Amino acid sequence: MTELRATTGPAAPPPETADPGAAAVGLHSVVRFHALRTRVSDDDPDEVVVGRPEVGVFIELPELGLEAINLLSSGMPVGAAEDLLADRHGVRIDLTELVEDLVQEGFVAEVDHVPVPDPHEPVANHLPWLRSRHVQWLYGLPAKLAYAGLVAATVATVVADPDRIPTFRDFYWTDYVGLAVLVNTVMFSIAATAHEISHLVAARSLGAPARIGFGTRLHHLVLQTDVTAIWTVPRRSRYRVYLSGMLLDTAVVCTTILLVAHAQLPPLADGLLGALAVVMIGSMAGQFRVYMRTDLYFVLLDLLRCRNLFQDGLTYARYLLRRVGHAVAPGKVAAGPDPSQALPARERKAVRIYAVAVVAGSTVALGAFAVYGLPVLMFGAVTAFGAVSRGLTGGGLLSALDAAAIILVEGALQVLFVRTFLRKHRGRWRWARRSGRPAPSTPSA
Repeated sequence: MTELRATTGPAAPPPETADPGAAAVGLHSVVRFHALRTRVSDDDPDEVVVGRPEVGVFIELPELGLEAINLLSSGMPVGAAEDLLADRHGVRIDLTELVEDLVQEGFVAEVDHVPVPDPHEPVANHLPWLRSRHVQWLYGLPAKLAYAGLVAATVATVVADPDRIPTFRDFYWTDYVGLAVLVNTVMFSIAATAHEISHLVAARSLGAPARIGFGTRLHHLVLQTDVTAIWTVPRRSRYRVYLSGMLLDTAVVCTTILLVAHAQLPPLADGLLGALAVVMIGSMAGQFRVYMRTDLYFVLLDLLRCRNLFQDGLTYARYLLRRVGHAVAPGKVAAGPDPSQALPARERKAVRIYAVAVVAGSTVALGAFAVYGLPVLMFGAVTAFGAVSRGLTGGGLLSALDAAAIILVEGALQVLFVRTFLRKHRGRWRWARRSGRPAPSTPSA
């Protein structure tokens, strides 16, 4: 699962530890910037994307803004750069205000040789030794032909023998349910790690840093790859990063089907491969839940040419909720302005439709978990603890060990989910307690 921590557009408010106001900018000021990467915007040739990949922050500026940055980077004082731009283009822009805004974004390193506090922490870059030249071959024509041949051979196999298509029964390759759950979870964890590494490798093939970590989506614990730095590459190239994980999953499923069908492996190996295929298919199906920030959500994001579809959709949904509250209690709830009106026309319709998908999908998912998932989880835990208790008091030892395996797997996953959720949201809660207002939501994916 991919993740974009920041999008082109307004950045989140900087942490309180930073003091950008300490940098006094005047017409005679000389400015030094952090290392910035730029590219022409995919949607407007008169706009440029400017950002710091190492901290994952990007904004869009008019071409004139980039020209101003280049002049200031050459050592030209702010006032002199203003005059030169006015002579060149016949328009005067306030470069003092621009520099102050860029200080807030964390793009300015020094003003008049005085260091400016950086409001951002560097993003860890996993496998920093990996370079584009090491992995570029994975995306060349021979690799594409090999992948197409693998898929074609799998399709031919299942057409000739439809029984080779994995079913839910393949998940339970042993009569010991706990053992099956434990081993399948280990296999899935390995495959999920490979999925995320494929995102990282795809990003690195484009020269972009990336890192892997845990995250949460609604009630799901997920492993995700932060590939925010791919904002520095054109949209067409970003699809490689978004889809690389699912392409690897497809290759794994195809390989398991072909091995079971043609390799004449021992029954245990066939059972394990069948189980792996089932868990991988389930994982791939989950990527279609675009009401969360899944891999296919990011594909949809770029296809619709939106900057932050998820956050804008949530904001619009909250606006609709306030409208309902205003209609019911106009004296207590203010509807406020429509936030989608501030978006470009090409994004507005997409955001409004997606807002419905977010609300509907999240409601159904959380409702299903409350009605089915949570009771099943609790019933399974009670049953497993009962089996362990009976095993300790003279009951079946194998049944007790099998139940203990279920407790181990599910318990570890739930603890990891809670720890990840608290870690991801702790900063926002502290901010909200200090300010007495809702915490700012960083555009993320």
